[in-house]
Amino acid sequence: MVNVETELCGIKLRNPTILASGIVGVSGAACMYAAKNGAGAIVPKSIGPVEREGHNNPVLTEFEGGFLNAVGLPNSGVDSSLEEIESAMKNSGVPVFPSIFGGTKEEYGEVAKKISVLNPQMIEVNLSCPNTANDFGTPFALDANEASEVIKIVKENTTAKISAKLGPNVPDIKAIAKAVVEAGADAISAINTMPGMVIDVKTAKPVLHNKQGGISGHALKPIAVNCVYEIYKAVNVPIIGIGGVSTGEDAAEMIMAGATAVGIGTGIYYRGIDVFSKVSYELQKLMDELGYDSIEKMKGAAHK
Repeated sequence: MVNVETELCGIKLRNPTILASGIVGVSGAACMYAAKNGAGAIVPKSIGPVEREGHNNPVLTEFEGGFLNAVGLPNSGVDSSLEEIESAMKNSGVPVFPSIFGGTKEEYGEVAKKISVLNPQMIEVNLSCPNTANDFGTPFALDANEASEVIKIVKENTTAKISAKLGPNVPDIKAIAKAVVEAGADAISAINTMPGMVIDVKTAKPVLHNKQGGISGHALKPIAVNCVYEIYKAVNVPIIGIGGVSTGEDAAEMIMAGATAVGIGTGIYYRGIDVFSKVSYELQKLMDELGYDSIEKMKGAAHK
């Protein structure tokens, strides 16, 4: 069967599936479990400068077409997370890319510096979660200048490759992608969740305690594919396509749009923790049927 190995900024992956940040936390055991079930790489839950409890329940609800969540970036802080991240890096058998966030640009730099003692091959810079906001209450990924300044600061504090995680709710994602690449990003992770709301009509109140949340799952996929397609036209760096991937055909769409690898998150809820193995197998079969003998040859096919 066709080879589905891929290369991300010089980092070899046995297949293009990556555990997306935010699904199984940062524990070494949880990361290893995903790796044993076929993930080509692991991105643990985003880590910030200090411990954070996150939002009160309910933080997750399902709707027709996907999920809505407002977990609120709960984490134990970078200092308390290093041991678990190190365990995952040593024992999972696949590349582990820590994900970081901060409340200020300077905090991003501080977290990057502390994480870098573990010598990660790549760091995901979460610019786009609603909780990673600048002084005006806006996620950094919504402004090209703000996003690029964060990347510059992270770049000054690590020798690891950097992937900038962007959000879909911007007028022109190409402009944001260009800005972060010019600032030093080596890759783009696209996309984070899309802001949304579900209201319980019986109580006339939003279902989530935080009222608004992030849309993930099937409903997000067409938006994510479009963002990957646009980013591929704008910059010449690898793209990790994230949003609604749960089948081999979903992965193929992302790759044809321009992705080098695909993040899988909500797909675990749809198909189980072995979704990574399932997607890789289905992608192999599809590539064989369509006559592609490598991810590289399939990448960007929708642009030709």
